[in-house]
Amino acid sequence: MDIVNDLRSFTTVGFFILFLGIAAWAYSSRNRSAFDEAAALPFLDEDNKTSNGGTHE
Repeated sequence: MDIVNDLRSFTTVGFFILFLGIAAWAYSSRNRSAFDEAAALPFLDEDNKTSNGGTHE
């Protein structure tokens, strides 16, 4: 086989393993509380705007 095709194959497998690792990290139950807190940030920002006298659209 050609070295370029070997490199492409290893790169593809490497990125697939990286993708699986990121997906496992994202769906890990250890990160749920941090992700729930981050998901609520836009709503907390809206509450701060209205309580500080900001305009509400």
